[in-house]
Amino acid sequence: MLMELMSTLETGDTLDHYRLDKMVARGGMSTLFKATDLIDGKQVAIKVPYEEMETDPILVERFKREEQIGQELDHPGVVKTYDGEDRSRAYMVIEWVDGRLLRSIMNEERRLPVDRALKIVLGICDALDYMHKHGVVHRDLKPENIMVDSEDRIKLIDFGIAMKEDARRLTYVTMSPALGTPDYISPEQVKGQRGDQRSDIYALGVMLYEMLTGETPFGGPNPLAVMNERLLHDPRPARKLNPAISPELQEILNRALVREPRHRYATASEMAWELEHQDQVGVEDSEHRNSRRGFKLPGGRKMLLYVGLGLIPVVLFVLMLLLAGR
Repeated sequence: MLMELMSTLETGDTLDHYRLDKMVARGGMSTLFKATDLIDGKQVAIKVPYEEMETDPILVERFKREEQIGQELDHPGVVKTYDGEDRSRAYMVIEWVDGRLLRSIMNEERRLPVDRALKIVLGICDALDYMHKHGVVHRDLKPENIMVDSEDRIKLIDFGIAMKEDARRLTYVTMSPALGTPDYISPEQVKGQRGDQRSDIYALGVMLYEMLTGETPFGGPNPLAVMNERLLHDPRPARKLNPAISPELQEILNRALVREPRHRYATASEMAWELEHQDQVGVEDSEHRNSRRGFKLPGGRKMLLYVGLGLIPVVLFVLMLLLAGR
């Protein structure tokens, strides 16, 4: 009976003392409703897991971890999750955020003015810096997970695959939710590594690139091709797509999108400082940059490296199919 109730919730239904006013979205693991707290009249968001969640201990643990992270973080740029009172079933009560998804803004405008893009990214940097200092890595940063209000203030949302640095590694049911979204996933995550705060910085670099150019740094006919591209190639310089991008801002993009995490910005505050002090950002020539990052290899070794890297997404895809089948 519980499963049936969870799968048939509709607008107008009451869930404990919350009235479900509107279905906002259906995600990979849950349905999100805009709701009203009938006790104090406050608007909230209610996240209700799908019925299969209850039968999968890994998904249950992920849902609980998301709720716990949302309760522990307290920052104006991070959506708040309210502490759970006694509830008739599993669901999450989240702060209702007025605004629009960054994705909607980017779809409408395609390319944002440089000043506006920087304001949004600096807000994300501030929220990320707070999260990272509290031991939380988002791991699925993308325009769909960022709300923007009328004054371009941001809130990070959806911590479905976020990770606490001291948490044990989980075994995931499928690879895609665990890895994030192909356009924004970092190279180390593509390789199956756990990822850390520098993975979030990589995703932020991808978003800044996309806001400034209207395109993501890497493309391809399918998700595997997109992930493979970032393992083998550098992105096309954003300045070639948008001449309004300064050499210094291009250099900041380069530093955020480095394939090797150790050469990336170590912290979000480090990236924010350079965005705010671009006149003090030194610009490296591409030959020196590639040499410093160790990209130059003898021809034979380079070919073997490319072949090896190219097989990684294929292996991950096969694992995904095998795990899904189980």
